[in-house]
Amino acid sequence: MNTVVSNWQIVSIFEKGEHVGDVLWAICVDDMTCRFHRGDYICTSQIIKVNVDTDIVKTASGSIYQLLGQGTHSSINFDDFELLRNGFSPQEITKMKYASNSSVH
Repeated sequence: MNTVVSNWQIVSIFEKGEHVGDVLWAICVDDMTCRFHRGDYICTSQIIKVNVDTDIVKTASGSIYQLLGQGTHSSINFDDFELLRNGFSPQEITKMKYASNSSVH
């Protein structure tokens, strides 16, 4: 097994309303490849396969992730993908967008 993750989300990426792919966003529990430290966030390349029986995700780069616990599904716009890659969760991205669109009275 390559990397074990928790607090995971399968994030659907949309551009102009069209689904362009899914990535895994998660927190590292253990990484046998030594790319990540425990507690690091991970944003993967595009998911190519999810095995729900074994809780294994395989990505386009060939990485394999073992999912621990219950995860969630979320979505973001492609315009916000760089924020996701830089460690912001989909929920944090939504809050930032909401805050920037709100007006203070």
